[in-house]
Amino acid sequence: MKTWKKSLLSLMISSSMLMAAVPAMAASAPIPQQQPVLKVDNKQVDFASEALVVDQGTTLVPLQTTFKALNVGLTDVKDGTVHAVVNGKEITLSSKAKVINGVTYVPIRILGDAAGYTVHWDQATRTVYLVSKATGTKQAARGFMWEVKNNGNTVYLVGSMHIADDSFYPLRSEIEDAFAEADYLGVEIDLSKAAGEEQQNLITKLGTYQDGTTLKDHVSEETYAKVGEILKKSGVKPDALDTYKPWVVETTISSLKSMKAGYEAGQGIDLYFIQKAIERKVPVVELESYASQLGMFDSFSKELQEKNLNTTLDNFDVLDEGVDQMADMWKSGDEKALLELTNSMAGDEEYNKAMLIDRNIGMADKIDGFLKSDKKVEYFVVVGAAHYLGEHGVIKLLEDKGYTVVRK
Repeated sequence: MKTWKKSLLSLMISSSMLMAAVPAMAASAPIPQQQPVLKVDNKQVDFASEALVVDQGTTLVPLQTTFKALNVGLTDVKDGTVHAVVNGKEITLSSKAKVINGVTYVPIRILGDAAGYTVHWDQATRTVYLVSKATGTKQAARGFMWEVKNNGNTVYLVGSMHIADDSFYPLRSEIEDAFAEADYLGVEIDLSKAAGEEQQNLITKLGTYQDGTTLKDHVSEETYAKVGEILKKSGVKPDALDTYKPWVVETTISSLKSMKAGYEAGQGIDLYFIQKAIERKVPVVELESYASQLGMFDSFSKELQEKNLNTTLDNFDVLDEGVDQMADMWKSGDEKALLELTNSMAGDEEYNKAMLIDRNIGMADKIDGFLKSDKKVEYFVVVGAAHYLGEHGVIKLLEDKGYTVVRK
């Protein structure tokens, strides 16, 4: 297999929490918290003296300016209820407006959905993206989705790319419709909490050296020199990651390259649905935890950590090509290519067991519990796409339990 594949497997099978959190922590200088911005089909909206507001995970935008940018006609606002006209059709927003400092604000996701846009939030750049669903020339991404039913319960299994860009959206209607009916959203971990103090403390505790040593003391002289070279090439101080362990350095360097190529954790499939769940007040169920994922990386042997780091360093210049190929695979829903990627991990027993085999068993057991529940509800489960296929994949594990899994 091409060696860059292993460097990018975390984009398919592990949460993007590190990609969202570590680069800012490792930067040579603190990054100021900039004001959120709104881009409609990649064109930034000028709010003049007004500003977007993030309120308990919900992004609010000034009503008048945003309506104008989206070509939405305002009919009236009565008791906080907004009535408008979109493409000649009268609509009523499902969430009430809020007046802040004399300016009327509305939730951008509710408005964007009503106006025919896909909405997603990029935490790294604090940008809200609205992408037209009705482009007329662009085919919706197929992605990966399967359906399982039992005891009056339905579970949709959706494969995620943990980082993405605007080209992933809109998602096809079957995926959006399945989520629209969901009673619960299942994810690896709730990425909306990635910047929380508890999660940051965990990364510091498990991902940094606590005994006064540094990266230089734990990897070869050659590996350390390559890290410094790559960081300098990326505009970061060569010693910026000295306090971090190799598994954090590897993830951070992969993240730096993918971000430069335009792929962001903030636009990943799982975070997209987490944000929609927050807006719809759909309960989010975690199949894993921050502690378990970080603990898994930290439990890798010293030899495996340095080996993985060197794979990323040696393939740094072609990682963007690899991300593009994985993105194309996801958007086309190419099951054969996904299986090939999954099977490529089998050559490294320690890595394969930790990243896929053991985690797949835990995920399948959780999904089995959803299907056996007496609730008679719908679960919409989004985990890294490479968890599903292969001899040890979640689909095979569910089939072994007697379920019928159907590709949708």
